Amino acid sequence: MDKKQLIKNLKQRGFSEEILKAFSVVKRENFIPRNLKSMAYEDTSLPIGRGQTISQPYTIAIMFSLLELKKGQKILDIGSGCGYASALMSEIIGPRGKIFGIERINDLAKKSRKNLEYYKSIKIYNKNGFLGLQKHAPFDRILISASCREIPKKVAMQVKNNGIIVAPINESLIAYKKSGNKLKIKKEIPGFVFVPFVEKN
Repeated sequence: MDKKQLIKNLKQRGFSEEILKAFSVVKRENFIPRNLKSMAYEDTSLPIGRGQTISQPYTIAIMFSLLELKKGQKILDIGSGCGYASALMSEIIGPRGKIFGIERINDLAKKSRKNLEYYKSIKIYNKNGFLGLQKHAPFDRILISASCREIPKKVAMQVKNNGIIVAPINESLIAYKKSGNKLKIKKEIPGFVFVPFVEKN
């Protein structure tokens, strides 16, 4: 499958023009190992080393739809991996937006910084995401790209009131909206498998 076919497939599934444009602009082949470049636009997850994967484009598009991304937002991307999702989000939220990525595996954090060197609005931290990133809180949106049993309490505290957190809980993608300091499930879509969230404080 090539990029045009991938975008056509995503369009047929009803994703917004903003999401489709981001996928058309960002080169997925720049975020994966060289030996897998021929598979860059297959709608599947691919290994990126250290037991981690770059998510399936369809899965990323679903997460972005649940996040309700808008221009100028400040976003926390936990489990940012190779930086692909951060790059896509940056295209959607524009140059006035800011993205803070957290990646616990040092090799991947280094690679993602290199991958994202032209994105001045993205900053990657090499640390565990269990505590979030208090010094840049609160965030308009938080994306967690690893399977949790529940949203870590410290992370939940770092989203603004009326903000949205999207995370895989067990095998469902769930969008939570914060209302009066409580997270309420806004939407749940079952049938997604992610690497597990490493829960260390």
